[in-house]
Amino acid sequence: MSTRYLRALFCSAMLLAAASASAQSYDQAAVRMFHALSERPDPLDRYLYLQKLNPQLSPANQGLAAQMSAFALAELGQYSRAVLVFPLKMDPVPGLELPDPRDWRAESALDVIARQAVGRRIVMVNEVHHNAQSRALTLQLLPRLRALGFTHLAIEALGDDPDLTKRGYPVRSSGTEYLQEPLYGEIVRAGLRLGFVLVSYDADAAGGNTEARETGQARNLYDRVFAKNPEARLVVAAGYAHVDKAVGRLGRARPMAMTLARLTGLDPLSIDQAQFLEAEWNADDDYHQLTARFPSDDPEVLVDKASGRPWSAAPKLYDISVISPRSLTLKALGAEEVDDPVHGRYRVLSNGVQMATQAFVAFNDMQRPAWLSLDGQRRPYSIDTRLCREQIPCVVDAHYIGESDQATPADIFAFLKPTSSTKLYLRPGRYRLRARTDQGRTLSQSVVEIPGA
Repeated sequence: MSTRYLRALFCSAMLLAAASASAQSYDQAAVRMFHALSERPDPLDRYLYLQKLNPQLSPANQGLAAQMSAFALAELGQYSRAVLVFPLKMDPVPGLELPDPRDWRAESALDVIARQAVGRRIVMVNEVHHNAQSRALTLQLLPRLRALGFTHLAIEALGDDPDLTKRGYPVRSSGTEYLQEPLYGEIVRAGLRLGFVLVSYDADAAGGNTEARETGQARNLYDRVFAKNPEARLVVAAGYAHVDKAVGRLGRARPMAMTLARLTGLDPLSIDQAQFLEAEWNADDDYHQLTARFPSDDPEVLVDKASGRPWSAAPKLYDISVISPRSLTLKALGAEEVDDPVHGRYRVLSNGVQMATQAFVAFNDMQRPAWLSLDGQRRPYSIDTRLCREQIPCVVDAHYIGESDQATPADIFAFLKPTSSTKLYLRPGRYRLRARTDQGRTLSQSVVEIPGA
């Protein structure tokens, strides 16, 4: 487990360094941090370790620690905090001219991608590893692509798990730590439920060689899918610039999609979510300008009014740019909405609770993003720190009845400060609800039922 997690950390760090302005080399202090993290299987334990270590790190390694903290926070259901801790932005597209609403209209990303996938043999959708909002679109696409005849689903985080298909859900040993994030777990469950053949395809980057990893991934996809089934139709869930069809965002390295196209003779439909995904609460960048011109509560794709052609910010690299809806709010950190001329519209509460004879009488609400409802498929279930029996920080997770404790949870939330409340988002059904410490000690547990429609 520790080796697999360490490999995932290095691969993610190298890919981000190649694909963004955060490029850096890694010194011995960073390597020691990686190894220490690999010995901590619990994401809350990793996050707390990084918080304690941070003051001792150099500025460069503090940035790396923020990246690792964001990965852990995403696995803990602290989605907005993960993005705010590590506000990753892809480099701006050189010379980009943003679409004008007079010439372009916004349509549902699900509808546009499904239309463009008709007749294609390969569809690739990327994600930003610490921002699970990018996984929600992939999850919602799966039923549509299966209905179009796609047969195989390749998942970057998946490892060697011979019992996965029979079991029907991922466990800790199914792949990298990314699979412990609930939305990623739902992608695996949905793929199996819909009848996809699941494929693992990641490859080691020998000596940190980016192109070696990209080539290895493409070769694995070819050997494990098309060499065995020439008529297969493949969906690929990948990170960042793996889906690019030309050299560019990975420096001189040829991306995985480019090499797979050469091996198969097929042109993948490549969908990018990384370029226009919210990275900061309030900014004046291309993303915020686009969402101001084309406001939406759902992922959208811009379509040329005259030709019906979907917009791509970098058409040589990918075919479709997805613009994700805004979701960040300081209320996710327990903020109070105020009209304050000094602190601005929001002011983070220093104390969101009143005490009376040691009893909680008010909770500081930790708002979670609306996309977690998955268009109403999941329902909110209120929880608060009383489940933690006065021990903070603590984690509250929900597991499907019938799945083991090693399964990826259906949803999860880490309470990092006392007297907080929030909501889990769960499909109708029965769940084991458990509160635990960072060392896995159970603080409380119960069975809850989420009513159906």
